[in-house]
Amino acid sequence: MILINGVAADKVDALDRGLHYGDGLFETLAVRAGQPLLWQRHMQRLTAGCARLGFPSPDESLLEQEAAQACSGAAQGVLKIILTRGAGGRGYRPPAAPQPTRVVARYPWPDYAPLTEGIVLRVCATRLACNPALAGMKHLNRLEQVLARNEWNDDGIAEGVMLDGEGRVVGGTMSNLFLVKAGGLLTPDVTQCGVAGVMRGLVLDIAPRLDMTARVCEITLNDVLEADEVFICNSLMGIWPVRQLAGRRYTPGPLSMRLAAEVTRYTG
Repeated sequence: MILINGVAADKVDALDRGLHYGDGLFETLAVRAGQPLLWQRHMQRLTAGCARLGFPSPDESLLEQEAAQACSGAAQGVLKIILTRGAGGRGYRPPAAPQPTRVVARYPWPDYAPLTEGIVLRVCATRLACNPALAGMKHLNRLEQVLARNEWNDDGIAEGVMLDGEGRVVGGTMSNLFLVKAGGLLTPDVTQCGVAGVMRGLVLDIAPRLDMTARVCEITLNDVLEADEVFICNSLMGIWPVRQLAGRRYTPGPLSMRLAAEVTRYTG
């Protein structure tokens, strides 16, 4: 099901700035038993993104009604919410009084690998450009991720690790990355580029409750290769332990598995 501004449809205005310039944001939510999960966390990020881009955020109660309609009857699925600045004339200058476009769509649940097996990662050649004005947001400009994901076609490789222009680890094409070293969690800083994922935020919040230290910092590829455990995360997969990257083999470790179990309390 796809709703556009609350109406069942599958077409947007050809002048929509999301189509022309990627002028908008999106959220991807897991759905269980007809309910979109981690709703408030996703709405907080969406609202903050609207403020940073300078266009009105949607009425949350209206968006929640549309999400409920799209998710109704779904035992499991994926809800995608796209919000653009709306239609405008030619040129980059935004309209003075934008009328944002809402797209709410439900998709089937993806076929993910079993958690306990761990996954294989690769290092992407495509680098992420640094831009603090856009960093952290889940905006519609995703060509870097498209190019990176186009680098491989091996179903045995679940995800690619992306670096910035200085060689610092940022995250995956569709995920955030954590490593475990000396009993503590480390995750890359995303204030220059990358996405501040909702699941990343949840992990950072719950780690202290499990007596785990968690630190956001600059991380190199060598740091990842020398880590005791590595996992990636997003709102759909939850936590995925890594078993191999660039020839380095890992064992899905106790901290990763403990966090994965804790996350299921929030995601079902």
